[in-house]
Amino acid sequence: MRKKVNVDELIVGMYLERIDASWIRNPFWRGSFVISDSKDIDLIKASKIAEVWIDTSKGLDVAPRYDEFPKTMPAGLSELQPAVAIMPAQMGEELVRATRICDQAKQAVTSMFLEARMGNTIDVDGAGQLVKNIFDSVSRNASALISLARLKTADDYTYMHSVAVCALMIALARQLGLDEHQARAAGEAGLLHDMGKALIPMELLNKPGKLTKEEYAIVRGHPELGHALLCKASGVSDIALDVCLHHHERMDGAGYPMALRGDRISLFAKMGAVCDVYDAITSNRPYKAGWDPAESVRKMGQWAEGHFDPVVFQAFVRSLGIYPVGSLVRLNSGLLGVVVLQNPSALTMPVVKVFFSTKAGERIEPVVIDLSERHAREKIVAREDPAKWRFPDLNALWSAGEVNFIS
Repeated sequence: MRKKVNVDELIVGMYLERIDASWIRNPFWRGSFVISDSKDIDLIKASKIAEVWIDTSKGLDVAPRYDEFPKTMPAGLSELQPAVAIMPAQMGEELVRATRICDQAKQAVTSMFLEARMGNTIDVDGAGQLVKNIFDSVSRNASALISLARLKTADDYTYMHSVAVCALMIALARQLGLDEHQARAAGEAGLLHDMGKALIPMELLNKPGKLTKEEYAIVRGHPELGHALLCKASGVSDIALDVCLHHHERMDGAGYPMALRGDRISLFAKMGAVCDVYDAITSNRPYKAGWDPAESVRKMGQWAEGHFDPVVFQAFVRSLGIYPVGSLVRLNSGLLGVVVLQNPSALTMPVVKVFFSTKAGERIEPVVIDLSERHAREKIVAREDPAKWRFPDLNALWSAGEVNFIS
């Protein structure tokens, strides 16, 4: 959908459709494109242009007011409550708790997969407490557990993917303004959404090369296999069954297993589709290395048309940030840093730990900068590709203890 917006509302990830200005004032030679760098926004503002046209079907929308969310959502959710303001706990403190929760969750999911492979009815009784623990962690600091779960190895991807999607679903549910009961139901659905993979041969799930047409058909059968598996277990919610069966459906009807289109897909299945894809592309797999979180959000924005529900995807981006924790970014001073914390009210101004000077070509003593501070002189000008720089301790930099802030 095309809409005219004030230039102060522009953010990275929007699709710039048109600038109503003479060619002399227009700072770009391109007619329309996805804004992928904050420098593009600075150029527009410097040109004294007040308003531009964006296309929300091809990129991000302006931050929605919660009274603008659709009043009729699938699965009986007719009203959405205002999102809860989340005051994050200290990252270091929550990382300690999140590490323990991830270890417990991996053991629980591994046990459920093992039971399924042995032909036994899976026991999901312990899932409720596990989801509560994950809910509590996400409520204190969403970035900690979500980012830790992303650091899974290729070997334990199948198990930790379920944990990561659980946390992502809870964070997204909170951003959408769902109540605690609905958010926990979304988390349980994320935890159980891939149970069908327990019945797929491990050599296919961990195959380092491209799957054959026949092998891909087998893997595509996991939603139906998982749905049948969960139907035999006691205490599994209808939401979890729905997400398990339909998390690979697409808005344009090109998904599977039932090729559902648009509003025939429930809200929770739409949420599952976004969370599943994000964790998959940011994780190390047997056949590829995971992408940088910020690059993954940008790529998903390009795929959004036809693939994801635009309201759900917009809320997902706001729950993670334009630059999710762990993103490698370049500041206007030439310093490189890694995002360590989000500012929910300023998506393009997260808290960054700087550690490398591109001008000097060397490491510096790590310093944490809150880019949203009034007197902060630094701002993000670009994402950086971690594969280019090959910093061996990049993950340790954002997951390490606290460092004194400067502004």
